[in-house]
Amino acid sequence: MPTDVDVRSHGTRLAAWHVPATCEDWTTPAGRPLVVMAHGFGCTKDSGLLPFAERFAAAGADVLLFDYRGFADSDGAQRQVVDHRRHREDYHAAIAHARSMPGIDPDRIVVWGSSYSGGHVVVVAADDPRVAGVISQGAAMDGLLAVLEILRYAGPRQLLRLSLHAVRGAVGERLGRAPRLIPIVGPPGSLAAITSHDGESGYGSIAGASFRNEMRVSGILPIMRNRPVRAAPRLQAPLFLVVATRDTIAPPAAVEKVAARAAGRVVVERYDVGHFDIYLGEPFEKSVAAQVDFLASVVGR
Repeated sequence: MPTDVDVRSHGTRLAAWHVPATCEDWTTPAGRPLVVMAHGFGCTKDSGLLPFAERFAAAGADVLLFDYRGFADSDGAQRQVVDHRRHREDYHAAIAHARSMPGIDPDRIVVWGSSYSGGHVVVVAADDPRVAGVISQGAAMDGLLAVLEILRYAGPRQLLRLSLHAVRGAVGERLGRAPRLIPIVGPPGSLAAITSHDGESGYGSIAGASFRNEMRVSGILPIMRNRPVRAAPRLQAPLFLVVATRDTIAPPAAVEKVAARAAGRVVVERYDVGHFDIYLGEPFEKSVAAQVDFLASVVGR
């Protein structure tokens, strides 16, 4: 069972879970390996991630699973801010915390991400060469392509509508007005960040009790500047990529570019599924087994 842990990021408390390893197969005199995990676009640690953490713990790795500032039980005056720059800062803070934990080998820290955070971990590890490995699934690797995907499935009118609301929200915040909120996910044609045909059902299949379907609309603006693909040539750590080939939210073409450009060893698993299918059922079972194998090759004794 996970235990509650507090992590400090830029003076703010992050709510986290520590899932201890349940076997000693990967324990050395230096300690146990640890996987740092966080979720994707506006989502929370209780939304479909614990099954992954439990498999890693059963194999011999501790897990630190956290929520970003302003989400769920984490502190932060600015709530529901989806911003890749803040999220990456929180990853670095969680890694620093993990390295200070008793019984943990600070040189066997692996970062794990899914969807939006699947891109974060590439940049985080590129900026921290001490990271031992990276696992990234269904990742948003290029915000520009993601916006073009919105244009493809929702059309120019919807993209323009969303952009105008984002600009108005950002201007209002600069003028000291209350933040404008929109749903993170909604049905096709609605005013939401994600309106793909499988968005609502996908979030519904994994959303935990702490998930709130809202975000600051100004958070739409930084998406195009979120381009982890550019960091791939700097990534020396071994990289495991899960590609959902029918993904309509995080374009798989960008993930393939990261696979081709990363400087270190790359392992790619491709599944003929959509964005949310990799959290559940047979795709989950196949993927998590491959992820454990990758961990064994990177941090196993």
